[in-house]
Formats: sequence, structure tokens, C-alpha cells
Amino acid sequence: MSLADACPVRMAELHAHGVVLRLDSDFSICRKNGRQVIPTVTPDREAP
Repeated sequence: MSLADACPVRMAELHAHGVVLRLDSDFSICRKNGRQVIPTVTPDREAP
């Protein structure tokens, strides 16, 4: 896990009801507190 991914994971652990906004889809594999899914919002990417 990179530092760029580890920071939002730690923030999600500290703020239980928070939602993470990410621009990449790679983050969906990250988990907080072991196995809990981190709620994320990812903008839809459509080709122009």
C-alpha cells in the first residue's frame, strides 16, 4: 500500500462515518480495521 492510499485508509479508521472521495478505482481493494469496506465516492468517467 502506498502512502497516498494509506492516508485515506487511516482517516477512514479515525472517522467511522466518513466517506472517501477517490479519482481512481484502485482504492476499492483497501480495507479499514482489517476487513471493513471503506465507503467511497468515485466520479463516473465517460469518454467524451
